[in-house]
Formats: sequence, C-alpha cells, structure tokens
Amino acid sequence: MIVGSQKPIEEIWDMVKDSKKVLVFGCNTCIAVCHAGGDKEAETIAMMLRMRASQEGKNIEVKHFSVMRHCEPEYFVPVMEEVKKYDLVLSTACGVGVNFLSERIGDVPVYPGVNTSFYGGVPASGVFTELCGGCGDCVLHLTGGICPIVRCSKSLMNGPCGGTKDGKCEVSDEIDCAWYLIVERMKKLGTLDKLAEIQPPRNWSSSAHGGPRRIVVEHLQELEQKEDNKG
Repeated sequence: MIVGSQKPIEEIWDMVKDSKKVLVFGCNTCIAVCHAGGDKEAETIAMMLRMRASQEGKNIEVKHFSVMRHCEPEYFVPVMEEVKKYDLVLSTACGVGVNFLSERIGDVPVYPGVNTSFYGGVPASGVFTELCGGCGDCVLHLTGGICPIVRCSKSLMNGPCGGTKDGKCEVSDEIDCAWYLIVERMKKLGTLDKLAEIQPPRNWSSSAHGGPRRIVVEHLQELEQKEDNKG
C-alpha cells in the first residue's frame, strides 16, 4: 500500500501557472484509498486551479480525469493520446506513477500533485524497480519526472558526480546514471534551465523513521465508526 498526501495548492499553482492546458490526472488505486489522489481529489484540484486562474486573470484550461493506476501501461495507454493533448500533466499518483508515466509520455512534462510518504506493500510476483523512496517532499517537477533521491546512487540533488560514464553509474554499468536521464529528459522538455537553480540541502526529517511511520486520516476513521454503529 502506498500512502501520501496532497501537495499544498500554492505549490501546485506555482507548477502549473505558466501553462495553457493542464490535465489533473487522477490515480484510483493506492493513493485514492488515503483520499490523496483519486478521481474526487483530481476534480477538486482542477476546480481550485480554475478558480485561482480566474483570480489571477490567467487563461488556463484545466481538465481532469482518472485511470486505475499510473504505474501499469495497460491502464494509461488507452488514454495516452488524449493525455498528450495537454501542455502539462499534474499526476495525483505516487512518485512511482509520476516516474513511470514520465518515461512513456514523450515531450509532455508530468508533475507531482502528491507527496508520497511511505509504503506498506502487498507482495506480488515479478520484477520491480524502485522509482520513488517516499521521502515526503517530492521534487519531480524540478527534475523532469525522474527521482534523484532513489535513482541516483548518491541521492545527489544538483547534478551528476564525476563517476558517470556513457550514461551509466560508477557503481555498476547496469545502473543508469539518474542525472544523465534527468538532463536528457529536460532537454527534451525544453526545461534544462531549471537545473541552473541550486537546490538546498535536503531536510531528511520528513523521511526519518524513528520507528514505523503512520498517517491517520481522521474522517475515514469517523466513517468506519459510523458504519460499525449502524451494525
């Protein structure tokens, strides 16, 4: 199970305010269970962005729709041509979904609408690649939808180290250099200038363990209590 919370609307607005056509793309599985990024949440974010655009006098078209999951092609491939019609996609999936969609959408930027907090997984067969560490402070809008925290072996925030060679990491030639991927992706998006902005040291307190982490969604507890009382 993947747990997260919606980014502050001010942060989301700063991401999208210079775009003309924005899709708030909901994810109706894990992140919807904790009421952070499902269809209802995507609709609410889209409505808030339209209101903000009106207040700011900006002509931005904001739409929303959702699919079951952003981390499996079978769900988003059927709607991909529609998704590509937008200048920017605000994904309310977890960080894995943003990474996964970014790699497959072409030259449309995919930004995070959710801060992924942590995982309580359900085991499944197959091969899995870590794309998001659930750090609780998502920076994918600054790095082309590719997470430097887990995909860079050193979790570097300001570009590659001196050990990258031919797009591979010095740790292993089977590991792609995350910053090579980020630079190539941002070249494609025309947003390479963002990398000139020096990022401050990470505040790791939001992802420090200190024991098993827990998020309590009080209104879900209240709903469950009401159902129990009915019974």
